[in-house]
Amino acid sequence: MSRIICFDIESTGLDYMHGDRCIEIGAVEIIDNKITDNSFHEYINPEGKVIPPESYMVHKISNAFLEDKPTMAVVGPKFLEYIGDSPIVAHNGLDFDFPFVNKELSNLGLKQIPREQMIDSLVIARNRLYQLKVFNLDALAKYFGVSLTARADAHGALIDSEILANVYLELEKTDQVEDIKDYIKKQHEAFLNTPKTNGDFPIRHFDIPADELQIHEEFMDNLLNPKK
Repeated sequence: MSRIICFDIESTGLDYMHGDRCIEIGAVEIIDNKITDNSFHEYINPEGKVIPPESYMVHKISNAFLEDKPTMAVVGPKFLEYIGDSPIVAHNGLDFDFPFVNKELSNLGLKQIPREQMIDSLVIARNRLYQLKVFNLDALAKYFGVSLTARADAHGALIDSEILANVYLELEKTDQVEDIKDYIKKQHEAFLNTPKTNGDFPIRHFDIPADELQIHEEFMDNLLNPKK
């Protein structure tokens, strides 16, 4: 059985090293490439840390709403038990979600998520989808046809985890290009070998002057094998 967890957090702000707190954790379980109903979701009392207006506008979670919610001291152990030793996916997780949660766990003296369990779907997307210019979760969801209706009004950790799980499953189906040079070479070959066929575009052949062909070949060689 193959088990993977996709998770997301919401927070009071972005600076976890200087006091920002996690206020929501959501996680979705994937077993054998299928999303299950065994999800994890908790709101978390930030223990006095004020949620600024700019953060509230993103997730619409207020301090008043969180007053009666459990603290991270309660939620942290439950989350660790839920994820176990399964691989964990987060989008831009290596820069944000994983260090944010690990900082919270460290403050409590709890076990932290080890690096070998971490998977960053942003890294996967950049390695496999060179043709895209934007790699945020919204852009990937639109690219793969994953619905964003649930987050129309605000971000939410469980909502984003569900979107991420569907995006991750699609990413796993994509072919991995080992090197950017391979991708450039494939695109170049496809351009040379595929004439325009939609519309009234007759296929025409031209004799390329030897000097121009040499310049082009030198250009492609420098592109694929840049000189250090």
